[in-house]
Amino acid sequence: MTPTATAATASATRFTVAAGGAFHGLRWRCSAPAYQAAFLSARPRAVSLTPQRRFVAPSALYKADIQTTGEGLPETLDYRVFFLDGSGKKVSPWHDVPLHVGDGVFNFVVEIPKVSSAKMEVATDEPFTPIKQDTKKGKLRYYPYNINWNYGLLPQTWEDPSFANAEVEGAFGDNDPVDIVEIGERRAKIGDILKVKPLAALAMIDEGELDWKIVAISLDDPRASLVNDVDDVEKHFPGTLTAIRDWFRDYKIPDGKPANKFGLGNKAANKDYALKVITETNESWTKLMRRSIPAGDLSLV
Repeated sequence: MTPTATAATASATRFTVAAGGAFHGLRWRCSAPAYQAAFLSARPRAVSLTPQRRFVAPSALYKADIQTTGEGLPETLDYRVFFLDGSGKKVSPWHDVPLHVGDGVFNFVVEIPKVSSAKMEVATDEPFTPIKQDTKKGKLRYYPYNINWNYGLLPQTWEDPSFANAEVEGAFGDNDPVDIVEIGERRAKIGDILKVKPLAALAMIDEGELDWKIVAISLDDPRASLVNDVDDVEKHFPGTLTAIRDWFRDYKIPDGKPANKFGLGNKAANKDYALKVITETNESWTKLMRRSIPAGDLSLV
């Protein structure tokens, strides 16, 4: 079945709802007790989704409200953040949250709030793809230092590992949704869904795999109206593009790994190129959902 694409509102912590509902935000902290306190004290937030455009997805799951719920204790191997529809059924933040809002605006699912270091991510190989903390050799993963921007994914996109991008050194996709680096001043929460507009694209090459970083800004940021393309970022957020590139280039070095590389001349491409990347990876996701491309270990539930 094909679901109706929907939109989240401009607020980083609140969605406008036609039919009411609650979005239960989870506040990030860098210790388990603080995590637990934030989880227990979080208040419901209204969510609303308005039809804009149709896309291929497993079922028409968009209801009047979406909630998140945590299972297990934060900063443990079992912790998961699930997304629920209005009837309480689990839905996927990757497959069931629509990509397009309209007029060049997109939904962005926050996995890692700014000024935090735990490497949270959508579990692409688990049913309903909840957000969990990444692991390495059975241990929870943390960045060596805080990330300075809200970070997460563009729903309904996929970087196809069978596609060699001739424009970026023939690198193959990394088998994940496209990443968003949101540069606004507000610190979001795990599971927030923000309306953002893309501004630039960085073609990161991580151990031979192409891992796009789309630089974007939340529509509710005070400077959102001032930035509409890559040159505006340099003007109103001077040094930010370089800082993002350098952060992602170097963050694996403390673990003894080589620095990541970047294609496209080691520079950020403009908004039009970012939109091209989003369109192409949405098309790849559509093929994945139609089973035109083997899913491997990926969950399409």
